[in-house]
Amino acid sequence: MRPPFHFPDDLITLQSEWQQTYAELARTPAGAGTTALRRRLIALSGTLCTHSYWATPTAWRAGGVELRRTARTHTP
Repeated sequence: MRPPFHFPDDLITLQSEWQQTYAELARTPAGAGTTALRRRLIALSGTLCTHSYWATPTAWRAGGVELRRTARTHTP
């Protein structure tokens, strides 16, 4: 049984933005202006990984997959 996770709204929003940016980058042909998307993905990754929710060393490992699932089904 999975432990319950209660993610802050801003973290879910960040993950949703990351997933949308990643999907857009995957759809864009190489060399067709992907630099801005790659930079945005890098910035979002840094913000996600350093979010205060992940302050405990094992939080990311335990909750990362669940956050991605939550972000996919979240409606703002």
